[in-house]
Amino acid sequence: MEKFKTITSTIIPLPIENVDTDQIIPARFLKATMREGFGANLFADWRYEKDGTPKGDFVLNNPVYKGNILVAGKNFGCGSSREHAAWAIAGYGFKVIVSSFFADIFKNNAMNNFVLPVVVSEAFLARIFDSVKKDPKTTVTVDLENQRITNNATEKHEIFAINTYKKECFLKGFDDIDYLLSKKEDVLSYEQANN
Repeated sequence: MEKFKTITSTIIPLPIENVDTDQIIPARFLKATMREGFGANLFADWRYEKDGTPKGDFVLNNPVYKGNILVAGKNFGCGSSREHAAWAIAGYGFKVIVSSFFADIFKNNAMNNFVLPVVVSEAFLARIFDSVKKDPKTTVTVDLENQRITNNATEKHEIFAINTYKKECFLKGFDDIDYLLSKKEDVLSYEQANN
């Protein structure tokens, strides 16, 4: 996997609260068991008419908004535990999701798919939405090493929390297996010292 240290990107704002996993990826798309192809159906019911034509008023169909960072309302990823929701977010190309609260299972699924969920205060989230409303070219910088997110329009920042293990995995580009393999020499040394 690609190492993650710092990303600066324009953002895609989704100021909707309580977005559940069925809205992220509707159940009819869950037949596949491979991760590929889910990004095309991200927010499908909000994004497309019944005949498949794009809805002009949905943010992902608005060419003004681009970027690798999705900024969403409070309680993003609630509902069922489907990992497909994280697959769809990653498949679309998002590297980071910013919200004031994530459902725990979604948050873990996102990290397991190398999408960094960043929890900020509601006030900071509101300021990001205000900034991008004033200027769609607003950028946000996420510095994982220092666990810091900056709204570049206001130059305000917040520190965010992340599990130490997952932080190391992101920084080194490791999935769970890669991480275990990276500890092989430590395990062998321990076994030799204790036999």
